[in-house]
Amino acid sequence: MSVSRSVVFPACVAVLGSCALPFAAWGEEKPEPKAQEAPKRPRAREIGLAIGVLPPGPLNAITDVEGVRVGQRTLIDGDNTRTGVTAILPHGGNLFQQKVPAAIVVGNGFGKLIGSTQVEELGTLETPIVLTNTLSVFAAADTLVGHMLSLTGNGMVRSINPVVAETNDGYLNDIRARRVVPGDIVTAIASARGGPVAEGSVGAGTGTRCLGWKGGIGTASRRLPESMDEHTVGVLVQSNFGGILTVNGAPVGRELGRYYLQKLHEDQPTEGGSCVMVVATDAPLTARQLRRLAKRALLGLAATGSPMTHGSGDYVITFSTAEAVRVPHSVTKRLQQRTLLRDEALSPLFQATREATEEAIINSLLKATTVTGFRGRTCEAVPVDRLIEICKRYGAIQP
Repeated sequence: MSVSRSVVFPACVAVLGSCALPFAAWGEEKPEPKAQEAPKRPRAREIGLAIGVLPPGPLNAITDVEGVRVGQRTLIDGDNTRTGVTAILPHGGNLFQQKVPAAIVVGNGFGKLIGSTQVEELGTLETPIVLTNTLSVFAAADTLVGHMLSLTGNGMVRSINPVVAETNDGYLNDIRARRVVPGDIVTAIASARGGPVAEGSVGAGTGTRCLGWKGGIGTASRRLPESMDEHTVGVLVQSNFGGILTVNGAPVGRELGRYYLQKLHEDQPTEGGSCVMVVATDAPLTARQLRRLAKRALLGLAATGSPMTHGSGDYVITFSTAEAVRVPHSVTKRLQQRTLLRDEALSPLFQATREATEEAIINSLLKATTVTGFRGRTCEAVPVDRLIEICKRYGAIQP
């Protein structure tokens, strides 16, 4: 099923500016379209690929972190629209009134991450995180502001810091058409739920490419043992970067003959792309500690074969859902007491972040389907049978 559009993007901006429609009405659109049909593709653990030493949570997803919700809007229209929106909510309440500690780390800053400076300065997140394509971040930020202003309890709010990140899907998607409209953002937010997360060529990953193959949305988690308070780390990625595909140490990209710094098929750029990594944890951490956690996600990115090239926007957004460290907007007391995890206890969380990020990226590749889009261009899904064979040969999957 495809999404039809009868208005162009500038018309939608005019509606947004006049507030002619309530935000709920923007969400009342046609049903979510399905990505291009393909046989069911496996996740990493379904083919015997276990990355690292820590166990995953029950869903092996960012939603294993209590309270985290994910919503997505996939836009497939005609021959040229292959894009979408993914929204991540740290909790189900009013995020402006109950902010969460947060941090942002930049691996390579060729990107447009709206809202980063206030997060850096204040160490809090006060809106959902929205992922989309490069030229839609600005419309998404405007819509996100309107959504937050419309919430009960925010009637006197005069400043909102929307956090919106992107990758460039312009190879498969007619990005200049800017097909993401306010209703798509609101739909993604309104549909956010706990539970399993759709992966691959969906949401903000509909038109993305990764390591020479079709990329997309991927997720994974790790849970620490009872002796470490059973804290959970969950990661969600929007993968759209180049490099040399490496799977649990196996040189899959080289073996498949498709990798960075080797001449690739026609129209394939030699560098560029981006990766947005969202890291959630229920451990009670400060913004300073979350920044340290975020840096370890870049280790997981590197493990999959990314050199973080000149044209890549590689960002990590991390937050804690622990109620003990939430930051209320309105307070009467000048002092706030918090229970925090000591720095000496962070290392297992660092390992969890590194492992979950690597696996989330591999899941984004494995679950992605072959997509044909803008100007008839096609990006193939990584061949699962060949990947399994190579991984077994190099000991990345045990026979």
